[in-house]
Amino acid sequence: MPFSKRLFDVVFSTLALILLSPVILVTALLVRLLIGSPILFMQQRPGYRGRPFFIYKFRSMTQRLTADGSSLSDAERLTGFGRLLRSLSLDELPELFNILRGEMSFVGPRPLLMEYLPLYSLEQARRHDVVPGLTGWAQVNGRNAIDWATRFKMDVWYVDHWSFWLDIRIILMTVWKTLSREGINQQGQATVEYFKGEQ
Repeated sequence: MPFSKRLFDVVFSTLALILLSPVILVTALLVRLLIGSPILFMQQRPGYRGRPFFIYKFRSMTQRLTADGSSLSDAERLTGFGRLLRSLSLDELPELFNILRGEMSFVGPRPLLMEYLPLYSLEQARRHDVVPGLTGWAQVNGRNAIDWATRFKMDVWYVDHWSFWLDIRIILMTVWKTLSREGINQQGQATVEYFKGEQ
């Protein structure tokens, strides 16, 4: 990772954790009261060069099961409060710790699921040539509302065109997109449709 990018991440993730600590604490309390424990959702994701790390988020779904013990669908487990957390991106706040640890950056392709790794084409896999981000070029150009092929093209475009000023532009665009609450879900999906490889 370029030194300027890492320095920015360390300085501003530290400041954000300090300044947003009241918001983080209140959100954690509300998650505990309205959704239950555990407060945090932890899942292994591929990072730089596909190396796994554990991402941290506030939980937005219940752990309810069907009568036979299998998981309900995302739509059934996602609560109204969870939808609010996602629309305001408050569920992403614990990822500031991932940024501080160097597992993520403020800007980069979003870390997806480990099971997607063997499904990528060689070109799509280049999204892992940089550290994954809290936000990225695809997030400010459609977020979850765009299809997988378009998203991966945008991720690779970011890898090829990275600059410090591009990161600043993406961060400013992210603030606007978050406030306008655009592209939170894919059409007809509670969250986002699973990637099944190139069709």
